[in-house]
Amino acid sequence: MALFHCDFFSTTLNLSTSMDVILPQPDARSLERTGGKVRRKYSTLYLLHGYSDDHTIWQRRTSIERYASQYRLAVVMPAAHHSFYTDMAYGLDYFTFISQELPALARSFFPLSDKREDNFVAGLSMGGYGAYKIALTYPDRFFAAASLSGAVDIVHLISIAEFPRALEFQSTFGDLDNVEGSPNDLMFLAEQVAATGGPKPCLYQACGTEDFLYSDNLNFKRLATDLGFDLVYSEEPAVHEWGFWDRQIQKVLEWLPLEKVKS
Repeated sequence: MALFHCDFFSTTLNLSTSMDVILPQPDARSLERTGGKVRRKYSTLYLLHGYSDDHTIWQRRTSIERYASQYRLAVVMPAAHHSFYTDMAYGLDYFTFISQELPALARSFFPLSDKREDNFVAGLSMGGYGAYKIALTYPDRFFAAASLSGAVDIVHLISIAEFPRALEFQSTFGDLDNVEGSPNDLMFLAEQVAATGGPKPCLYQACGTEDFLYSDNLNFKRLATDLGFDLVYSEEPAVHEWGFWDRQIQKVLEWLPLEKVKS
């Protein structure tokens, strides 16, 4: 595997930002056969960080590079700061950046497939919310999404927020009374996708039973199951912590429709 760090200017955000990319490394024989060109376009996992982290956290807290090497999977990890992967009411358009500009930019730099069946998105906590939001907004572009301890019931999370978190939510989402039933409400998005009769992303959902988001995850699980989503659910005694997410991201990779590399 090869690791790339990219600093670039985002036209959506109108500022410089960063992403780290883990890319399968072709063997010498393959390069010799193709004259040094990489002809294969890789399946891609867009892996999103949580609220207090950045694009480097998955590499620092897990062995994601080693895990991904078993599947010849590219992993794209962008920085999204505290945005909740949202076009912020008082801030920048992070949802548009992550869901539209970033995939196009990453494919211009690296040999990544643009086929729906080769594109996946996953994340933890705030990133779990972002992963489901992206896949449910663009089910025609993402085959699968995984949420680990995700903030999947944002309406409930907002309703119990106190200062200063409530003020941060207002800066992100605007009028908090209008979040329910909006494109920022995952429950609403799931209902919209189910109602269209079009493709639904496969969903993986995991949460620790001692996590403060556990009840919210059960609420989303019940709704998605009732709506007919292909959803795999996993839980274990755990809080909101990296040991759980490290174990679960390995299960996510096993769950994705990827072929293991023969040793």
